[in-house]
Amino acid sequence: MKITGKTLKSLGYRPGKWFKAALAYANEHQLEGEALTKYLTSIAPVIVDPRAESIPFHQNIRAETPKEHVNVESVLYGMSELMKTPTLVDGAVMPDACPTGPPGVIPVGGIAVAENAIHPAMHSADICCSVMMTSFKEVSPKEVLDAGHRATHFGGGGREWEQTFPLDDTLLRAIKDNPYFRSPKPEFLAKTHLGTQGDGNHFLFVGTSERTGETVMVTHHGSRGLGAFLYREGMKVAERFRKEISPKSYHKNAWIPFDTQEGADYWAALQLIRDWTKANHRVLHDDTLRRLKTDATNRFWNEHNFVFRDGNKFYHAKGATPLDDRFVPDSQDGLRLIPLNMREPVLIVRGATTATNLGFAPHGAGRNESRSAYLRSVAHKTTAEIFAEQTAGLDVRFYSGNVDASELPGAYKNAANVQQQMQEFGLGEVVDRILPYGCIMAGDWQRDAPWRKKRARKQARAKRR
Repeated sequence: MKITGKTLKSLGYRPGKWFKAALAYANEHQLEGEALTKYLTSIAPVIVDPRAESIPFHQNIRAETPKEHVNVESVLYGMSELMKTPTLVDGAVMPDACPTGPPGVIPVGGIAVAENAIHPAMHSADICCSVMMTSFKEVSPKEVLDAGHRATHFGGGGREWEQTFPLDDTLLRAIKDNPYFRSPKPEFLAKTHLGTQGDGNHFLFVGTSERTGETVMVTHHGSRGLGAFLYREGMKVAERFRKEISPKSYHKNAWIPFDTQEGADYWAALQLIRDWTKANHRVLHDDTLRRLKTDATNRFWNEHNFVFRDGNKFYHAKGATPLDDRFVPDSQDGLRLIPLNMREPVLIVRGATTATNLGFAPHGAGRNESRSAYLRSVAHKTTAEIFAEQTAGLDVRFYSGNVDASELPGAYKNAANVQQQMQEFGLGEVVDRILPYGCIMAGDWQRDAPWRKKRARKQARAKRR
């Protein structure tokens, strides 16, 4: 009798892509009875359910105000739910932690260590969000900020073709050869988004080194549309695996087993994203140097939203700075950058792995409440008033021309508290500070977006009728 999918389902197996090979083999070898059961047991995916109880994680955070108490309680509860995910073996939260979704979703400032598994949602769409610094020879901060303003690009989408930077041919070929990028769109994104910074909390910051007095430029952004493309493709693959091997696990925490071809290809794709993102920073810094006709005296970078590997363990750092050099293969003297807010210095730190930090430090100041909640709290003031109060003495620019009040310093945690907790919990030693002169951010670029203007014109016409 021919064995069909119905036969396998009647034996209690969930349909999956393994059915096709199993049916072909079973029918070819005319398996039945104990022989069929033994074969199916050997080939069927092992189903793993979420844990009933959370495993412990390290809490490098402490609430100091009522508002922080609400935030910390939410972070810790959400992290507890996350740590029920069956692949996870360790975790930690940093002082800048804040929720990014419902309980069970990794918070910003969270580290989740998985065994033999990569969780795309634990690095999110902004893969390899990172920071790069360049020190300039005897150039004033204003000159650097002006040149950086001409070099950069903020907002939605990418550059026009005539404004694109050249992309390394070897890197482009590697991107095109990876199975996760085999469509025309990744190549387009890789070319047009190079030298762009996007929106949100991404910035171009200029200040002076407290130690050397040199002018320093710091950029903060990730992999743009190319990374978002990989994230979407990775989530599709992870969801297929989840349905087969852990259907009761939260879909946001779906994973790709590393010991599969899909897992190996995804890990390789992540490294390509890392290379591209580093180039995305580098072209802006090099173009700024070119415009100023000068050379760099120092440069280094580090990611703070990525997946880091140590053997068979994968450290998902959702907004956490890797201190340990094993996570940063191109580390320079173990130095890392931690920005706080536009009114505060960018910290240059160095640190060691401890039992409680897992080799990481905070990635910034973080938030105690959502953007919308903060904007409601200052709704009694005009945007111009908030801007004037919070940026006094600084050269702060919004690329779109529209201020985004949710990115001003008041929207973030108390930077002094974050730094104090870094010291308290052993999260890196500050070796220099880049004192702020000014910065550029995207601002509310969607206010004047073509689609918004088109909709407004359409609504106006409808009212006149």
